[in-house]
Parts: sequence; C-alpha cells; structure tokens
Amino acid sequence: MSELINNRIAISKEKSERREMLKQIIKELHDGKSVEEVKAKFEEAVGDVTVSEISQMEHDLMVEEGIPVEEIQRLCSVHTAVFKGSIEEIHLSEKPEEQPGHPVHTWKAENKEIDMLVNFKLSLHKDRFEKEDSDENRFKLLEDLNLLLDVDKHYSRKENLLFPYLEKYGIEGPTKVMWGVDDRIRASIKSVKQKLSNYDGRKNEIIADLDEVISEVNEMIFKEENILFPMALETLTEDEWVQIAAESDEIGYCLISPQEVWQPVRHHLEKDNTMGTAEDGYIHFETGILSLKQLEALLNHLPIDITFVDENDIVRYFSQGPERIFARTKAVIGRSVQNCHPPQSVHVVEKIVADFKSGAKDSEDFWIPFKDMYVYIRYFAVRDENGKYLGTLEVTQNVADIRNLKGEKRILS
Repeated sequence: MSELINNRIAISKEKSERREMLKQIIKELHDGKSVEEVKAKFEEAVGDVTVSEISQMEHDLMVEEGIPVEEIQRLCSVHTAVFKGSIEEIHLSEKPEEQPGHPVHTWKAENKEIDMLVNFKLSLHKDRFEKEDSDENRFKLLEDLNLLLDVDKHYSRKENLLFPYLEKYGIEGPTKVMWGVDDRIRASIKSVKQKLSNYDGRKNEIIADLDEVISEVNEMIFKEENILFPMALETLTEDEWVQIAAESDEIGYCLISPQEVWQPVRHHLEKDNTMGTAEDGYIHFETGILSLKQLEALLNHLPIDITFVDENDIVRYFSQGPERIFARTKAVIGRSVQNCHPPQSVHVVEKIVADFKSGAKDSEDFWIPFKDMYVYIRYFAVRDENGKYLGTLEVTQNVADIRNLKGEKRILS
C-alpha cells in the first residue's frame, strides 16, 4: 500500500515539476528569448507534453502568476511554434467525433474548407495581385475574403456552445485566450477587406495583411485540432455533445453544413432537471395571475430581447423572441456573465455590474449600428423592495424604425 502511495506522490511531483518547467519557458519567451533557444530547452527538458498540461499551464499563468489575457494572446502563436510536434496523440477506443453530425466532425470538416480557401484560392489570388494589382485580381481577393468572413459562424459556435461547457469543468484560461485570437482574426479579415474595397495603391501593405490573415487562420486550425478538440473530447460527456449538436443550427455553419444529424447509438438524453419543469401551474403577481405557459409566451413576444444575470453574475434567463438581435444558446445558462463577452470588453461588463452592486448607478445605455439595424442596449439594476441588489437586466432592441418615425398615426391602416 505504501508503495502505491509513494508512486502516486512521485507521479504528482513529476507533473508539477513539468508544469513549472512549462511556465518558466513561457516566462523566458516573455523576457525576450528566441523561439529556437526556448524550443531547444523545451525539447531537452520536457519532451512530450499533454493537452491537459498545456491547458493547466495557461490557466496558472493567468490566475496564479497574474499574466493578463492579452499577454497570453500575444504569446499564443509562439506557444504553438514551441509545442508543434510535441503534443502527444490521444487515442480513444471509440471515436464518435468521426461520425458525421458530431460537433467536432463538423468543425473539422469546416476546417478543411477553410484550409482550401486560404491556402489555395486566397493564396493564389494574393500572388496574382502581387504581380498585378488590377481590378480583376482585387475583386477575386474580395470574393475570397467575403467567403472567409463566414468563419465567424465557426468561431461563434465554439465560443457560445463549446466554451461554456469547458468553463463548467474549470477550463477558463485557454477559452479566453482563444476567443481573443478569434476576434483578432475577425478584425484582420475585415480590415484587409476594407483596404481592398478602398484601394489606394498600398499593395505591399495589403500583401502583408493577407499573409498575416493566412498565417493566423492556419494557426487557429492547428490549435483547434491539436489542442482544443482533443481537450474537449477528454472532458465533455456524450449528453453535452448532443446538446451542442442540437443548438448549432441556431448559430449556423461555415462554408458547409452537416448532412446528417448525429445521434449516438446508445444515447438516451435525459431532461436536465436544473432547468426546472414545464408545469402549467399559475404564478401569482401583485397585479395579476398568469400560467407558466402564458408567462413564457408573453416574454417571448416582447418586441425586445431580455437577459437576466443574478446577484452572483450568473446568467439565469433569456427570452427567445422570433428575431433575436444577438445569438443566445441554452449553453449560456449557468455561465458567468464575464465569460459571455470577448476579453477586450469584459472590463466594461465588470464596471457596469460593480456600479449596480455598489448603488452608484441604476442603469446604463449604449447604442450601436449593427448589420442593417440600429441597436439600443440598456442595462438595469434589479433590486427588491428594500433596495437589495438581485441582479442585472439587459434589454436589447432594434430601434431603426422608431428613429425614422415622423408626424403621427392616429387611425388603423
């Protein structure tokens, strides 16, 4: 028995030492050492490394060492250069992810299309544009970039469906880092598209931007398929994968869509009792009585989208109107509100909630153009009769038509 205990202690100590080595290597990169120098040290001192250790390392750097998310994002591409070729293969006895319709199968199929788009079409048209910046070659690049913008759906499914489940298992560092890189890729595609649309002759700048887009997209494919997806397959349950597959249609797909609905042979999806039961009992308010069915229908027919976050910053409810402005999936229920926003805007959310909790403010408003809409976003502190903070209500509305109202309308038309 003592021998078994000693073995476990030794294994635990070895894992801890390896993790410390990995953190030290990243710190050395941060301090300016070359990738090649660090890579040699990495291979000599650490050898093979598991996906779980990479995940834990990034989490420790952010939480325990205090390195900002933005810094980890800056180092992310360097991480990949160091870790390529050293990530161990993960072999599963059964591979549902290879079955059509499984979320990972769909993401990988999309990655193949993305790979073909950036490394064949976009690269070819970039080379032609570099030789001759004619309108024809410029328009070809614009067509490619319009297609590549579809990658937003690929990333959005990952961020809004997969990340919430990983966070429930305590995997937060890697998801924040990857979301930040996703946003950088989105911004880079839009930026170079804008430069091509308003071309002013700065060809070399556009070529450099396109090279960066191609590189970043390729790196993300590598990170997803060699780090994120294996880590998720190790972590999530079959029921969770089924739920992700069921909600993917709401966000949409990139370049292709699954031809089949994935349903595991032995899968029996059980109702999640944490979501409450759908009883038709009556709810008594101060100003009336509604059945649960009536209340839910009423909330879903409001000409606004509402989301409620409780006093502990946990998302508890959102309405499901017929034309939601921003996508929501059931995976956000039970998720920290800070993890529902891109890293660069988290500080805004935290400031709003902090002001509501302290009583410094009771509301906050924003308005932005979005697609063909003009969106009015309002946040309200929800308090009880004694002023105690109960949570935050977000109300979102497309006010484009309201802004255009003129004169008056007094009769039916």
